[in-house]
Amino acid sequence: MRVLVTGGNGFLGQAIVRRLLARGDMVRSLQRSASLELETLGVDCVKGDIADAAIVQQAAAGCQAVFHVAAKAGVWGRYDDYHHANVIGTRNVIAACQSHRICKLIYTSSPSVVFNGKDEVGIDESVSYPSSYLAHYPLTKAIGERMVMTANGDQLATVSLRPHLIWGPGDNHLVPRLIQRARSGQLRQVGNGKNLVDTTYIDNAADAHLLAFDRLEIGSKAAGKAFFISNEEPQPLWDLINRLLACADVAPITGRISATTAYAVGGVLETIYTLTRRTDEPRMTRFVARQLSTAHWFRLDAARRDLGYVPRITIEEGLRRLTESLKSTSVGSREQDLACDRVPGLPDGSS
Repeated sequence: MRVLVTGGNGFLGQAIVRRLLARGDMVRSLQRSASLELETLGVDCVKGDIADAAIVQQAAAGCQAVFHVAAKAGVWGRYDDYHHANVIGTRNVIAACQSHRICKLIYTSSPSVVFNGKDEVGIDESVSYPSSYLAHYPLTKAIGERMVMTANGDQLATVSLRPHLIWGPGDNHLVPRLIQRARSGQLRQVGNGKNLVDTTYIDNAADAHLLAFDRLEIGSKAAGKAFFISNEEPQPLWDLINRLLACADVAPITGRISATTAYAVGGVLETIYTLTRRTDEPRMTRFVARQLSTAHWFRLDAARRDLGYVPRITIEEGLRRLTESLKSTSVGSREQDLACDRVPGLPDGSS
Protein backbone atom coordinates (compact mmCIF):
# COMPACT_ATOMS: atom_id res chain seq x y z
CA MET A 1 0.00 0.00 0.00
CA ARG A 2 1.21 3.54 -0.75
CA VAL A 3 0.74 5.78 2.27
CA LEU A 4 1.11 9.54 2.67
CA VAL A 5 2.45 10.88 5.97
CA THR A 6 2.19 14.64 6.42
CA GLY A 7 4.98 15.91 8.64
CA GLY A 8 6.94 12.73 8.02
CA ASN A 9 10.22 14.33 9.07
CA GLY A 10 8.95 15.22 12.57
CA PHE A 11 9.48 13.21 15.74
CA LEU A 12 6.24 11.20 15.57
CA GLY A 13 6.09 11.36 11.78
CA GLN A 14 9.47 9.65 11.41
CA ALA A 15 8.49 6.93 13.87
CA ILE A 16 5.36 6.20 11.82
CA VAL A 17 7.29 6.29 8.54
CA ARG A 18 9.83 3.77 9.81
CA ARG A 19 7.09 1.41 10.98
CA LEU A 20 5.36 1.58 7.62
CA LEU A 21 8.59 0.92 5.73
CA ALA A 22 9.39 -2.03 7.98
CA ARG A 23 6.01 -3.53 7.07
CA GLY A 24 6.73 -3.18 3.38
CA ASP A 25 4.45 -0.22 2.64
CA MET A 26 5.53 2.48 0.19
CA VAL A 27 5.70 5.84 1.92
CA ARG A 28 5.45 9.41 0.70
CA SER A 29 6.07 12.32 3.05
CA LEU A 30 4.80 15.87 2.71
CA GLN A 31 6.96 18.30 4.68
CA ARG A 32 8.07 21.91 4.73
CA SER A 33 11.79 21.19 4.39
CA ALA A 34 13.99 18.60 2.74
CA SER A 35 15.02 15.49 4.68
CA LEU A 36 18.08 13.59 3.58
CA GLU A 37 17.36 11.02 6.29
CA LEU A 38 13.94 10.16 4.84
CA GLU A 39 15.25 10.14 1.29
CA THR A 40 17.99 7.73 2.34
CA LEU A 41 15.32 5.44 3.74
CA GLY A 42 13.62 5.40 0.34
CA VAL A 43 10.76 7.74 1.20
CA ASP A 44 9.22 9.70 -1.65
CA CYS A 45 9.51 13.23 -0.25
CA VAL A 46 7.33 16.13 -1.38
CA LYS A 47 8.40 19.53 -0.13
CA GLY A 48 5.67 22.10 0.45
CA ASP A 49 3.23 23.86 2.73
CA ILE A 50 0.30 21.83 4.04
CA ALA A 51 -1.88 24.90 3.51
CA ASP A 52 -1.12 24.81 -0.22
CA ALA A 53 -4.06 22.85 -1.65
CA ALA A 54 -2.27 22.04 -4.93
CA ILE A 55 0.76 20.58 -3.13
CA VAL A 56 -1.44 18.44 -0.89
CA GLN A 57 -3.36 17.15 -3.91
CA GLN A 58 -0.06 16.30 -5.59
CA ALA A 59 1.25 14.49 -2.52
CA ALA A 60 -1.94 12.47 -2.05
CA ALA A 61 -2.15 11.26 -5.66
CA GLY A 62 -1.84 7.48 -5.90
CA CYS A 63 -2.06 6.89 -2.15
CA GLN A 64 -4.52 4.60 -0.39
CA ALA A 65 -4.22 6.04 3.13
CA VAL A 66 -3.07 9.22 4.86
CA PHE A 67 -1.55 9.85 8.28
CA HIS A 68 -2.08 13.56 8.92
CA VAL A 69 0.61 14.30 11.53
CA ALA A 70 1.80 17.75 10.42
CA ALA A 71 0.72 20.66 12.64
CA LYS A 72 1.87 23.91 14.13
CA ALA A 73 2.39 23.28 17.84
CA GLY A 74 3.30 25.76 20.54
CA VAL A 75 1.87 28.04 23.19
CA TRP A 76 2.27 31.48 21.63
CA GLY A 77 2.03 33.21 18.27
CA ARG A 78 -0.45 34.65 15.79
CA TYR A 79 -3.80 32.93 15.43
CA ASP A 80 -3.51 33.12 11.64
CA ASP A 81 -0.35 31.00 11.71
CA TYR A 82 -2.05 28.23 13.70
CA HIS A 83 -5.20 28.44 11.57
CA HIS A 84 -3.06 28.30 8.41
CA ALA A 85 -1.45 24.99 9.38
CA ASN A 86 -4.00 23.27 11.60
CA VAL A 87 -7.29 24.26 10.00
CA ILE A 88 -6.60 25.09 6.35
CA GLY A 89 -4.00 22.32 6.19
CA THR A 90 -6.44 19.76 7.57
CA ARG A 91 -9.16 20.94 5.21
CA ASN A 92 -6.77 20.42 2.30
CA VAL A 93 -5.89 16.91 3.48
CA ILE A 94 -9.56 15.94 3.73
CA ALA A 95 -10.27 17.37 0.28
CA ALA A 96 -7.33 15.46 -1.19
CA CYS A 97 -8.57 12.22 0.36
CA GLN A 98 -12.01 12.78 -1.12
CA SER A 99 -10.82 13.75 -4.61
CA HIS A 100 -8.37 10.84 -4.83
CA ARG A 101 -10.83 8.34 -3.31
CA ILE A 102 -8.51 7.58 -0.42
CA CYS A 103 -10.42 5.47 2.09
CA LYS A 104 -8.39 5.92 5.31
CA LEU A 105 -7.40 9.09 7.17
CA ILE A 106 -5.62 8.88 10.54
CA TYR A 107 -5.43 12.28 12.21
CA THR A 108 -2.98 13.13 15.00
CA SER A 109 -4.88 15.31 17.44
CA SER A 110 -4.15 16.29 21.05
CA PRO A 111 -5.80 15.84 24.47
CA SER A 112 -5.62 19.62 24.76
CA VAL A 113 -8.63 19.88 22.43
CA VAL A 114 -10.83 19.15 25.46
CA PHE A 115 -8.72 20.95 28.09
CA ASN A 116 -10.75 23.57 29.98
CA GLY A 117 -7.98 24.66 32.35
CA LYS A 118 -9.02 22.29 35.15
CA ASP A 119 -7.88 18.86 36.36
CA GLU A 120 -8.53 15.96 33.98
CA VAL A 121 -8.75 12.93 36.25
CA GLY A 122 -9.44 9.63 34.49
CA ILE A 123 -11.54 11.27 31.78
CA ASP A 124 -12.66 9.49 28.63
CA GLU A 125 -13.75 10.52 25.15
CA SER A 126 -17.24 11.51 26.34
CA VAL A 127 -15.80 14.82 27.62
CA SER A 128 -16.96 17.64 25.36
CA TYR A 129 -14.98 20.45 23.82
CA PRO A 130 -14.72 23.54 26.08
CA SER A 131 -16.43 26.80 25.16
CA SER A 132 -13.11 28.69 25.15
CA TYR A 133 -9.38 27.98 24.98
CA LEU A 134 -6.29 29.49 26.57
CA ALA A 135 -4.14 29.14 23.44
CA HIS A 136 -4.46 29.04 19.66
CA TYR A 137 -2.95 25.56 19.32
CA PRO A 138 -5.68 23.56 21.12
CA LEU A 139 -8.40 25.70 19.55
CA THR A 140 -7.22 25.09 15.99
CA LYS A 141 -6.50 21.41 16.64
CA ALA A 142 -10.06 21.04 17.94
CA ILE A 143 -11.41 22.66 14.78
CA GLY A 144 -9.31 20.28 12.72
CA GLU A 145 -10.46 17.26 14.72
CA ARG A 146 -14.10 18.17 14.25
CA MET A 147 -13.55 18.51 10.51
CA VAL A 148 -11.93 15.07 10.38
CA MET A 149 -14.74 13.47 12.36
CA THR A 150 -17.36 15.12 10.16
CA ALA A 151 -15.60 13.84 7.04
CA ASN A 152 -16.09 10.21 8.11
CA GLY A 153 -18.64 8.47 5.91
CA ASP A 154 -19.30 5.78 3.34
CA GLN A 155 -16.35 6.82 1.14
CA LEU A 156 -13.73 7.89 3.68
CA ALA A 157 -13.09 6.37 7.12
CA THR A 158 -11.46 8.75 9.58
CA VAL A 159 -10.08 8.41 13.10
CA SER A 160 -8.53 10.94 15.49
CA LEU A 161 -5.79 9.99 17.97
CA ARG A 162 -4.95 12.13 21.00
CA PRO A 163 -1.47 11.12 22.24
CA HIS A 164 -0.38 12.99 25.35
CA LEU A 165 3.14 14.45 25.74
CA ILE A 166 5.17 12.20 23.45
CA TRP A 167 8.81 11.72 24.47
CA GLY A 168 11.72 9.37 23.90
CA PRO A 169 14.92 9.02 21.87
CA GLY A 170 14.96 11.38 18.90
CA ASP A 171 12.69 13.94 20.57
CA ASN A 172 13.58 17.38 19.23
CA HIS A 173 11.02 19.31 21.25
CA LEU A 174 9.93 18.36 24.78
CA VAL A 175 13.04 16.80 26.34
CA PRO A 176 15.61 19.19 24.77
CA ARG A 177 13.46 22.14 25.80
CA LEU A 178 13.27 20.92 29.40
CA ILE A 179 17.02 20.33 29.50
CA GLN A 180 17.85 23.74 28.08
CA ARG A 181 15.53 25.59 30.44
CA ALA A 182 16.69 23.65 33.48
CA ARG A 183 20.35 24.26 32.71
CA SER A 184 19.76 27.97 32.17
CA GLY A 185 17.86 28.26 35.46
CA GLN A 186 14.57 29.16 33.75
CA LEU A 187 12.52 26.16 34.88
CA ARG A 188 10.40 26.29 38.05
CA GLN A 189 7.93 23.83 39.47
CA VAL A 190 4.44 25.23 39.01
CA GLY A 191 2.00 24.35 41.77
CA ASN A 192 2.40 21.80 44.56
CA GLY A 193 3.89 19.15 42.28
CA LYS A 194 1.27 16.53 43.12
CA ASN A 195 -0.69 16.77 39.86
CA LEU A 196 -0.78 13.37 38.17
CA VAL A 197 0.02 13.42 34.46
CA ASP A 198 0.24 10.61 31.94
CA THR A 199 2.61 10.75 28.98
CA THR A 200 3.29 8.67 25.88
CA TYR A 201 6.54 6.99 24.95
CA ILE A 202 7.27 7.44 21.25
CA ASP A 203 7.05 3.74 20.34
CA ASN A 204 3.63 3.49 21.96
CA ALA A 205 2.41 6.55 20.08
CA ALA A 206 3.58 5.01 16.80
CA ASP A 207 1.94 1.69 17.76
CA ALA A 208 -1.39 3.45 18.25
CA HIS A 209 -1.22 5.01 14.80
CA LEU A 210 -0.40 1.71 13.09
CA LEU A 211 -3.16 -0.09 15.01
CA ALA A 212 -5.62 2.60 13.93
CA PHE A 213 -4.40 2.18 10.35
CA ASP A 214 -5.04 -1.58 10.50
CA ARG A 215 -8.42 -1.38 12.26
CA LEU A 216 -9.84 1.55 10.31
CA GLU A 217 -12.34 0.60 7.63
CA ILE A 218 -15.56 2.11 6.34
CA GLY A 219 -18.13 1.45 9.06
CA SER A 220 -15.64 -0.06 11.51
CA LYS A 221 -15.79 0.56 15.28
CA ALA A 222 -12.91 3.03 15.08
CA ALA A 223 -14.37 5.07 12.22
CA GLY A 224 -15.50 8.57 13.11
CA LYS A 225 -14.14 8.40 16.65
CA ALA A 226 -11.44 10.08 18.72
CA PHE A 227 -9.19 8.16 21.13
CA PHE A 228 -6.96 9.20 24.00
CA ILE A 229 -3.51 7.60 23.80
CA SER A 230 -0.97 7.44 26.64
CA ASN A 231 1.28 5.10 28.60
CA GLU A 232 -1.49 4.51 31.15
CA GLU A 233 1.00 5.29 33.93
CA PRO A 234 -0.07 8.58 35.53
CA GLN A 235 2.46 9.97 38.00
CA PRO A 236 3.39 13.32 39.57
CA LEU A 237 4.42 15.52 36.65
CA TRP A 238 7.39 17.12 38.35
CA ASP A 239 8.74 13.76 39.50
CA LEU A 240 8.72 12.66 35.87
CA ILE A 241 10.29 15.92 34.68
CA ASN A 242 13.14 15.43 37.16
CA ARG A 243 13.59 11.85 35.98
CA LEU A 244 13.73 13.05 32.37
CA LEU A 245 16.34 15.62 33.36
CA ALA A 246 18.33 12.94 35.18
CA CYS A 247 18.62 11.06 31.87
CA ALA A 248 20.89 13.94 30.77
CA ASP A 249 22.61 14.29 34.17
CA VAL A 250 20.76 17.55 34.87
CA ALA A 251 20.03 18.42 38.50
CA PRO A 252 16.40 18.23 39.66
CA ILE A 253 14.24 21.35 39.78
CA THR A 254 14.09 22.95 43.23
CA GLY A 255 12.60 26.38 42.52
CA ARG A 256 8.84 26.71 42.83
CA ILE A 257 6.05 29.12 41.96
CA SER A 258 2.41 28.82 42.94
CA ALA A 259 -0.13 27.94 40.28
CA THR A 260 -2.04 31.15 41.01
CA THR A 261 1.05 33.33 40.64
CA ALA A 262 2.14 31.56 37.45
CA TYR A 263 -1.29 32.08 35.90
CA ALA A 264 -1.30 35.78 36.86
CA VAL A 265 2.21 36.28 35.50
CA GLY A 266 1.20 34.51 32.29
CA GLY A 267 -1.78 36.84 31.86
CA VAL A 268 0.35 39.94 32.38
CA LEU A 269 3.03 38.75 29.95
CA GLU A 270 0.43 37.87 27.31
CA THR A 271 -1.02 41.38 27.58
CA ILE A 272 2.39 43.03 27.31
CA TYR A 273 3.46 40.88 24.38
CA THR A 274 0.18 41.53 22.57
CA LEU A 275 0.28 45.28 23.07
CA THR A 276 3.95 45.54 22.04
CA ARG A 277 3.46 43.02 19.19
CA ARG A 278 6.39 40.92 20.33
CA THR A 279 6.73 37.68 18.39
CA ASP A 280 9.04 35.78 20.74
CA GLU A 281 7.54 33.44 23.31
CA PRO A 282 6.77 34.70 26.84
CA ARG A 283 8.45 32.92 29.76
CA MET A 284 4.98 32.00 30.99
CA THR A 285 1.45 31.95 29.57
CA ARG A 286 -1.89 31.14 31.17
CA PHE A 287 -2.10 27.93 29.12
CA VAL A 288 1.33 26.73 30.27
CA ALA A 289 0.57 27.65 33.90
CA ARG A 290 -2.59 25.53 33.83
CA GLN A 291 -0.95 22.66 31.93
CA LEU A 292 1.91 22.40 34.41
CA SER A 293 -0.21 22.60 37.55
CA THR A 294 -3.23 20.42 36.76
CA ALA A 295 -3.78 16.69 36.41
CA HIS A 296 -4.02 15.08 32.97
CA TRP A 297 -4.71 11.37 32.75
CA PHE A 298 -7.19 9.41 30.72
CA ARG A 299 -9.12 6.17 30.51
CA LEU A 300 -7.94 4.07 27.57
CA ASP A 301 -10.87 1.65 27.49
CA ALA A 302 -12.01 2.80 24.05
CA ALA A 303 -8.53 2.58 22.49
CA ARG A 304 -8.05 -0.85 23.99
CA ARG A 305 -11.45 -2.07 22.80
CA ASP A 306 -11.63 -0.55 19.31
CA LEU A 307 -7.94 -0.32 18.36
CA GLY A 308 -6.41 -3.14 20.39
CA TYR A 309 -4.03 -0.59 21.90
CA VAL A 310 -1.92 -1.67 24.86
CA PRO A 311 1.23 0.35 25.67
CA ARG A 312 4.24 -1.93 25.14
CA ILE A 313 7.04 0.22 26.52
CA THR A 314 6.81 1.28 30.15
CA ILE A 315 8.03 4.64 31.42
CA GLU A 316 10.85 2.84 33.25
CA GLU A 317 12.07 1.18 30.07
CA GLY A 318 11.56 4.40 28.13
CA LEU A 319 13.75 6.33 30.56
CA ARG A 320 16.46 3.71 30.22
CA ARG A 321 16.35 3.97 26.44
CA LEU A 322 16.34 7.76 26.59
CA THR A 323 19.40 7.78 28.83
CA GLU A 324 21.30 5.58 26.40
CA SER A 325 20.22 7.74 23.48
CA LEU A 326 21.27 10.99 25.16
CA LYS A 327 24.65 9.54 26.01
CA SER A 328 25.25 8.40 22.45
CA THR A 329 24.12 11.66 20.82
CA SER A 330 25.60 14.09 23.37
CA VAL A 331 22.37 16.06 23.59
CA GLY A 332 23.89 18.27 26.22
CA SER A 333 26.34 19.92 23.87
CA ARG A 334 26.41 23.70 23.59
CA GLU A 335 25.32 23.46 19.97
CA GLN A 336 22.13 21.63 20.89
CA ASP A 337 21.45 23.96 23.78
CA LEU A 338 21.48 26.83 21.29
CA ALA A 339 19.19 24.90 18.95
CA CYS A 340 16.73 24.36 21.81
CA ASP A 341 16.35 28.12 22.17
CA ARG A 342 14.54 28.04 18.84
CA VAL A 343 12.14 25.26 19.80
CA PRO A 344 8.72 26.80 20.60
CA GLY A 345 6.68 25.87 23.62
CA LEU A 346 7.19 24.11 26.94
CA PRO A 347 4.97 21.08 27.52
CA ASP A 348 1.66 21.57 25.79
CA GLY A 349 -1.02 18.95 25.74
CA SER A 350 -0.01 17.64 22.37
CA SER A 351 2.30 15.33 20.44
